[in-house]
Amino acid sequence: MQHAQNHGIRVYFDTTPAALDALVRQLRPDCVVVSSYNRILGREILKICRFINVHYAPLPRYRGRACVNWAIINGERCTAITIHELAPDLDAGNVLFQRLIPIGESDTVTAIYKRLNEIQKRHLGETVGRYLGGDKGSVQLDVDATYGCTRLPEDGEIDWMAATRTTYALIRGLTDPFPGAHTYLEGRRIVIWRAEPLSNPMRYSGRIPGRVIAISPIAGHVDVLTGDGVLRLLEVELEGGIRGPAADVIKSVRITLGMRMGYLLDRITRLEEQIKQLTQARDNISRE
Repeated sequence: MQHAQNHGIRVYFDTTPAALDALVRQLRPDCVVVSSYNRILGREILKICRFINVHYAPLPRYRGRACVNWAIINGERCTAITIHELAPDLDAGNVLFQRLIPIGESDTVTAIYKRLNEIQKRHLGETVGRYLGGDKGSVQLDVDATYGCTRLPEDGEIDWMAATRTTYALIRGLTDPFPGAHTYLEGRRIVIWRAEPLSNPMRYSGRIPGRVIAISPIAGHVDVLTGDGVLRLLEVELEGGIRGPAADVIKSVRITLGMRMGYLLDRITRLEEQIKQLTQARDNISRE
């Protein structure tokens, strides 16, 4: 915003569909470029002028929401930036520009967004120019389309029974600026911001996924069993605490991460006892 103001470009803060419709009708631009807008523009506004959309996915695959997150979580080997003409259907319209980029085994959503943003900076202007000059692009085939649904913070809960690569992908796909993948430490929510799989861990014939098996106070990491291996937790953030080394928060190998049935039953029993005591206290006050 500050960069736009420094160059004398007006910034409008109301981004509701109604406000945008009114603004486009007022300004009557040759073309509107949409990027990182999380609502669907209706048919009527698209009739006013031409619209281009920037979408971080290899359309027609991964139409919809959270596309970069889903690509990492799903273990895709690549994602893309696609610049396309807006059409009434979700992320439909002719493709004007598309560039694939690989997703490395340790790439995070933060790193992928940075690379895609750089490509957008280099190619958006020329793509808009070609479009206004008559470039029609290439037609998307709806038969090849796939979709990504909206992700909510609670969708980031770790299933420790899953494979190591699955959990590692979830953590990489939900790190900054997103809410992070999370689990539970003795009933308290804990976000796992950074982790790494161990390549040659000890093999466990007796395995309890989520069980802490090693802690390094000096290095700061904590090793946790997954469904098929070991994940090393590097940086975490406990609910109500600060972000820091995992070993500063997780301090016992007798701990199993995750929301366990025994803990929930114990919590219910304690709450029932508290309710009973409060009820008795209320009844005693009423008799006085």
